[in-house]
Amino acid sequence: MATTPRHYRRVEDLSADGLVAVLDLADELKAARAAGGRDDLAGRTVAMVFEKPSTRTRVSFQVAVTELGGSPLALSSAELQLGRGETIADTAAVLSRYVHALVVRTFGQDRIDELAKNATIPVVNALTDLEHPCQALADLQTVREQLGGFAGRTLTYVGDGNNVAHSLLLAGAMVGLSVRIAHPDGFAPDAGIVERAKELAAASGAQVVLTTDPVAGVSGADAVYTDVWASMGQEDQAEQRLAVFEPFRVTPELFAHAAEDAVFLHCLPAHRGEEVSAEVIDGPRSVVWDQAENRMHTQKALLVELLR
Repeated sequence: MATTPRHYRRVEDLSADGLVAVLDLADELKAARAAGGRDDLAGRTVAMVFEKPSTRTRVSFQVAVTELGGSPLALSSAELQLGRGETIADTAAVLSRYVHALVVRTFGQDRIDELAKNATIPVVNALTDLEHPCQALADLQTVREQLGGFAGRTLTYVGDGNNVAHSLLLAGAMVGLSVRIAHPDGFAPDAGIVERAKELAAASGAQVVLTTDPVAGVSGADAVYTDVWASMGQEDQAEQRLAVFEPFRVTPELFAHAAEDAVFLHCLPAHRGEEVSAEVIDGPRSVVWDQAENRMHTQKALLVELLR
């Protein structure tokens, strides 16, 4: 393996051209799957460490590696000495001698950064409290498939300014997709990430807008996106958040303010009747299942790119 590996700890670990290259390769791999598949990862083992529960991330990565001829190795922190006090640095050094890439779903961004600092193999952020960059790749692929491109298009994210919102802001701004965040007072995205997204948007011709008015946020949008109101680790805040976020539920009435051909996205799992009405997520403009499938294709492309 190269002594200076390429990591994907955050969206900006790829350039704007790099993001588009991954999306282009994901399209190729998606088509190749239907035609019998490819073996780009033959002879490679990818370890996947999950310190948080996962359905889509775990299954999509495991299937992605397998279908490309590689060997996935799924682990929980409870199965590693990491869960019993071994340092992150030592864990990174040891796994670097066994496997070819490391995918990690964890809590603090500092844990991913520490792993990457001490690993001699690519480290991929499969979700932290700060960013969800793999989800952003699938979101971009889905938007491009549905809308034909990014220039002149607007995606509105409705709800909590969380890790998904952070990665959407950065990824959209990099590729020229305008992003609006409609959030309740007190639940805005990280100010530093918003400022960085605005810098990136100025270079790409996109716009970044924050608003506390859900109708203004959704009006004319080409894509409307939401997420659960209480993310993992915030379950104790769920009841408190219900009243605050109530006006931000994506109902048919709110969705009607979007463009006539707008699509609906959700990173899942979804709570029907909370952040989104069943009529929207199960309706004809919903592309959430395409979006979920695209996690697998974009992650295939990402691993191939990092392991070239």
